[in-house]
Amino acid sequence: MTYTLITGASAGIGAVFAEQMAAQGHNLILTARRKDKLDSLAETLRQKYSINVETVSSDLASSQGSEALANELANNGWAINGLVNNAGFGDRGLFEELPLNRQLQMIQLNVTSLIDLTYRLLPSLHSQKNSFIINVASTAAFQAGPKMAIYYATKAFVLSFSEALFEELKPANIAVSALCPGATESEFASEANMTNTKLFKAGAMSAEDVVRIALKNKHKAIVITGLKNVISVYMAKLSPRSVTRKLAGWLQA
Repeated sequence: MTYTLITGASAGIGAVFAEQMAAQGHNLILTARRKDKLDSLAETLRQKYSINVETVSSDLASSQGSEALANELANNGWAINGLVNNAGFGDRGLFEELPLNRQLQMIQLNVTSLIDLTYRLLPSLHSQKNSFIINVASTAAFQAGPKMAIYYATKAFVLSFSEALFEELKPANIAVSALCPGATESEFASEANMTNTKLFKAGAMSAEDVVRIALKNKHKAIVITGLKNVISVYMAKLSPRSVTRKLAGWLQA
Protein backbone atom coordinates (compact mmCIF):
# COMPACT_ATOMS: atom_id res chain seq x y z
CA MET A 1 0.00 0.00 0.00
CA THR A 2 1.25 3.47 -0.87
CA TYR A 3 0.37 6.88 0.51
CA THR A 4 0.42 10.52 -0.44
CA LEU A 5 1.80 12.74 2.31
CA ILE A 6 0.24 16.20 2.65
CA THR A 7 1.86 18.72 4.98
CA GLY A 8 -0.11 21.55 6.52
CA ALA A 9 -3.22 19.41 6.03
CA SER A 10 -5.35 20.60 8.96
CA ALA A 11 -6.96 23.53 7.10
CA GLY A 12 -6.96 25.66 3.95
CA ILE A 13 -5.34 24.41 0.77
CA GLY A 14 -3.87 21.38 2.57
CA ALA A 15 -7.26 20.16 3.74
CA VAL A 16 -8.68 20.67 0.25
CA PHE A 17 -5.80 18.66 -1.23
CA ALA A 18 -6.75 15.89 1.19
CA GLU A 19 -10.42 16.01 0.16
CA GLN A 20 -9.79 16.02 -3.58
CA MET A 21 -7.05 13.39 -3.48
CA ALA A 22 -9.21 11.16 -1.30
CA ALA A 23 -11.94 11.49 -3.93
CA GLN A 24 -9.40 10.22 -6.49
CA GLY A 25 -8.71 7.16 -4.33
CA HIS A 26 -5.35 8.11 -2.83
CA ASN A 27 -4.45 6.73 0.58
CA LEU A 28 -3.25 9.65 2.66
CA ILE A 29 -0.95 10.66 5.47
CA LEU A 30 -1.96 14.03 6.86
CA THR A 31 0.41 16.07 8.97
CA ALA A 32 0.23 19.40 10.78
CA ARG A 33 0.51 20.64 14.34
CA ARG A 34 -3.21 20.42 15.16
CA LYS A 35 -3.80 16.70 15.72
CA ASP A 36 -7.47 17.13 16.63
CA LYS A 37 -8.24 18.77 13.29
CA LEU A 38 -6.25 16.13 11.41
CA ASP A 39 -8.07 13.29 13.16
CA SER A 40 -11.48 14.83 12.46
CA LEU A 41 -10.66 15.31 8.78
CA ALA A 42 -9.18 11.82 8.52
CA GLU A 43 -12.29 10.17 9.95
CA THR A 44 -14.52 12.10 7.54
CA LEU A 45 -12.41 11.05 4.56
CA ARG A 46 -12.27 7.39 5.65
CA GLN A 47 -16.05 7.18 5.89
CA LYS A 48 -16.74 9.16 2.74
CA TYR A 49 -14.21 7.56 0.39
CA SER A 50 -13.28 4.20 1.97
CA ILE A 51 -9.54 4.92 1.87
CA ASN A 52 -6.76 4.59 4.42
CA VAL A 53 -5.85 7.85 6.16
CA GLU A 54 -3.11 8.20 8.77
CA THR A 55 -2.38 11.31 10.81
CA VAL A 56 0.90 12.53 12.30
CA SER A 57 1.31 15.60 14.46
CA SER A 58 4.47 17.46 13.47
CA ASP A 59 5.93 20.93 13.80
CA LEU A 60 7.83 21.58 10.59
CA ALA A 61 8.69 25.09 11.74
CA SER A 62 11.14 23.50 14.20
CA SER A 63 14.61 22.46 13.12
CA GLN A 64 14.01 18.76 13.92
CA GLY A 65 10.44 18.56 12.66
CA SER A 66 11.04 17.13 9.19
CA GLU A 67 13.52 14.53 10.43
CA ALA A 68 11.09 13.38 13.13
CA LEU A 69 8.28 13.14 10.58
CA ALA A 70 10.38 11.15 8.11
CA ASN A 71 11.46 8.79 10.89
CA GLU A 72 7.86 8.16 11.91
CA LEU A 73 6.92 7.34 8.33
CA ALA A 74 9.83 4.91 8.09
CA ASN A 75 9.10 3.31 11.47
CA ASN A 76 5.52 2.61 10.38
CA GLY A 77 6.62 1.22 7.03
CA TRP A 78 4.49 3.70 5.09
CA ALA A 79 5.58 3.83 1.44
CA ILE A 80 5.25 7.28 -0.10
CA ASN A 81 4.43 7.77 -3.77
CA GLY A 82 3.16 11.35 -3.51
CA LEU A 83 4.35 14.38 -1.55
CA VAL A 84 2.47 17.65 -1.26
CA ASN A 85 4.72 20.20 0.44
CA ASN A 86 1.96 22.61 1.41
CA ALA A 87 2.94 23.72 4.94
CA GLY A 88 3.99 27.35 5.08
CA PHE A 89 3.05 30.79 6.33
CA GLY A 90 3.62 34.46 5.62
CA ASP A 91 3.56 37.68 7.60
CA ARG A 92 3.05 41.27 6.53
CA GLY A 93 5.24 44.07 7.79
CA LEU A 94 8.60 45.73 7.33
CA PHE A 95 11.56 43.37 7.63
CA GLU A 96 13.16 45.34 10.49
CA GLU A 97 9.87 45.52 12.43
CA LEU A 98 8.69 41.91 12.27
CA PRO A 99 10.14 39.63 14.99
CA LEU A 100 13.33 38.02 13.75
CA ASN A 101 12.45 34.64 15.25
CA ARG A 102 9.15 34.54 13.35
CA GLN A 103 10.91 35.33 10.09
CA LEU A 104 13.49 32.62 10.72
CA GLN A 105 10.67 30.16 11.45
CA MET A 106 9.16 31.18 8.11
CA ILE A 107 12.40 30.24 6.34
CA GLN A 108 12.55 26.99 8.29
CA LEU A 109 9.00 25.98 7.37
CA ASN A 110 8.73 27.36 3.85
CA VAL A 111 12.22 26.35 2.69
CA THR A 112 14.44 24.27 4.98
CA SER A 113 11.88 21.69 6.09
CA LEU A 114 10.55 21.39 2.54
CA ILE A 115 14.07 20.57 1.31
CA ASP A 116 14.82 18.23 4.19
CA LEU A 117 11.58 16.29 3.89
CA THR A 118 11.85 16.00 0.11
CA TYR A 119 15.41 14.69 0.37
CA ARG A 120 14.49 12.11 3.00
CA LEU A 121 11.45 10.84 1.06
CA LEU A 122 13.06 10.60 -2.37
CA PRO A 123 14.20 6.99 -1.88
CA SER A 124 10.58 5.98 -1.28
CA LEU A 125 9.37 8.05 -4.23
CA HIS A 126 11.98 6.39 -6.46
CA SER A 127 10.75 2.94 -5.44
CA GLN A 128 7.12 3.59 -6.42
CA LYS A 129 5.40 4.03 -9.78
CA ASN A 130 3.83 7.32 -10.89
CA SER A 131 5.41 9.24 -8.02
CA PHE A 132 5.00 12.99 -7.78
CA ILE A 133 5.93 16.05 -5.73
CA ILE A 134 3.83 19.20 -5.54
CA ASN A 135 5.58 22.13 -3.89
CA VAL A 136 3.24 24.98 -3.01
CA ALA A 137 4.93 28.20 -4.08
CA SER A 138 3.03 31.37 -5.00
CA THR A 139 2.75 34.06 -7.64
CA ALA A 140 4.87 35.94 -5.08
CA ALA A 141 7.77 33.83 -6.37
CA PHE A 142 8.06 35.94 -9.52
CA GLN A 143 9.06 39.27 -7.95
CA ALA A 144 10.42 40.82 -4.78
CA GLY A 145 7.85 41.75 -2.14
CA PRO A 146 8.32 44.85 -0.02
CA LYS A 147 6.40 44.51 3.28
CA MET A 148 6.60 40.71 2.90
CA ALA A 149 10.28 40.43 2.03
CA ILE A 150 10.99 37.02 3.57
CA TYR A 151 7.77 35.37 2.38
CA TYR A 152 8.32 36.41 -1.24
CA ALA A 153 11.95 35.31 -1.04
CA THR A 154 11.02 31.87 0.31
CA LYS A 155 8.54 31.30 -2.49
CA ALA A 156 11.10 32.37 -5.09
CA PHE A 157 13.37 29.68 -3.66
CA VAL A 158 10.61 27.06 -3.82
CA LEU A 159 9.93 27.90 -7.46
CA SER A 160 13.59 27.73 -8.48
CA PHE A 161 14.20 24.54 -6.51
CA SER A 162 11.12 22.87 -7.98
CA GLU A 163 12.07 23.73 -11.56
CA ALA A 164 15.53 22.26 -11.08
CA LEU A 165 14.14 19.14 -9.43
CA PHE A 166 11.64 18.76 -12.28
CA GLU A 167 14.53 18.34 -14.70
CA GLU A 168 16.64 16.16 -12.39
CA LEU A 169 13.85 13.68 -11.64
CA LYS A 170 12.31 13.53 -15.10
CA PRO A 171 14.44 10.49 -16.10
CA ALA A 172 13.12 8.66 -13.03
CA ASN A 173 9.50 9.47 -13.99
CA ILE A 174 8.94 11.42 -10.79
CA ALA A 175 6.80 14.45 -11.59
CA VAL A 176 7.68 17.70 -9.82
CA SER A 177 5.42 20.71 -9.87
CA ALA A 178 5.58 24.19 -8.37
CA LEU A 179 2.05 25.33 -7.61
CA CYS A 180 1.82 29.13 -7.85
CA PRO A 181 -1.55 30.42 -6.66
CA GLY A 182 -2.37 34.06 -6.15
CA ALA A 183 -4.71 35.31 -3.45
CA THR A 184 -6.64 32.29 -2.18
CA GLU A 185 -9.52 31.93 0.26
CA SER A 186 -7.91 30.18 3.24
CA GLU A 187 -6.51 30.77 6.71
CA PHE A 188 -3.35 32.15 5.13
CA ALA A 189 -4.69 35.69 4.71
CA SER A 190 -5.68 36.13 8.35
CA GLU A 191 -2.51 34.47 9.64
CA ALA A 192 -0.41 36.75 7.43
CA ASN A 193 -2.39 39.87 8.39
CA MET A 194 -3.46 40.37 4.78
CA THR A 195 -7.25 40.27 4.76
CA ASN A 196 -7.56 44.05 4.34
CA THR A 197 -4.84 44.46 1.71
CA LYS A 198 -5.55 45.62 -1.84
CA LEU A 199 -4.44 42.19 -3.04
CA PHE A 200 -7.19 40.31 -1.22
CA LYS A 201 -9.81 43.02 -1.62
CA ALA A 202 -9.40 42.60 -5.38
CA GLY A 203 -10.71 39.05 -5.07
CA ALA A 204 -9.40 35.64 -4.10
CA MET A 205 -9.74 32.26 -5.78
CA SER A 206 -11.31 29.41 -3.85
CA ALA A 207 -8.97 26.78 -2.44
CA GLU A 208 -11.07 24.15 -4.21
CA ASP A 209 -10.32 25.69 -7.63
CA VAL A 210 -6.63 26.08 -6.81
CA VAL A 211 -6.27 22.41 -5.86
CA ARG A 212 -8.34 21.19 -8.80
CA ILE A 213 -6.00 23.00 -11.19
CA ALA A 214 -2.94 21.77 -9.30
CA LEU A 215 -3.93 18.11 -9.51
CA LYS A 216 -4.98 18.34 -13.14
CA ASN A 217 -1.57 19.75 -14.06
CA LYS A 218 0.74 18.06 -11.56
CA HIS A 219 3.06 16.86 -14.33
CA LYS A 220 3.86 20.46 -15.35
CA ALA A 221 6.88 22.19 -13.85
CA ILE A 222 5.00 25.43 -13.05
CA VAL A 223 1.27 25.67 -12.42
CA ILE A 224 -0.18 29.19 -12.10
CA THR A 225 -3.81 29.13 -11.07
CA GLY A 226 -6.38 31.35 -12.74
CA LEU A 227 -6.26 33.56 -15.84
CA LYS A 228 -5.83 36.74 -13.79
CA ASN A 229 -2.73 35.31 -12.12
CA VAL A 230 -1.32 34.02 -15.41
CA ILE A 231 -1.67 37.49 -16.92
CA SER A 232 -0.14 39.21 -13.88
CA VAL A 233 2.89 36.88 -13.95
CA TYR A 234 3.32 37.38 -17.69
CA MET A 235 3.12 41.15 -17.33
CA ALA A 236 5.64 41.04 -14.48
CA LYS A 237 8.09 39.25 -16.74
CA LEU A 238 7.77 42.03 -19.30
CA SER A 239 8.08 44.85 -16.78
CA PRO A 240 11.25 46.19 -15.16
CA ARG A 241 11.85 44.67 -11.73
CA SER A 242 11.83 48.18 -10.27
CA VAL A 243 8.18 48.40 -11.34
CA THR A 244 7.09 44.94 -10.21
CA ARG A 245 8.53 45.31 -6.72
CA LYS A 246 6.82 48.69 -6.23
CA LEU A 247 3.54 47.19 -7.40
CA ALA A 248 3.95 44.25 -5.02
CA GLY A 249 4.53 46.63 -2.13
CA TRP A 250 1.47 48.67 -3.11
CA LEU A 251 -0.70 45.55 -3.14
CA GLN A 252 0.31 44.75 0.45
CA ALA A 253 -1.06 48.09 1.69
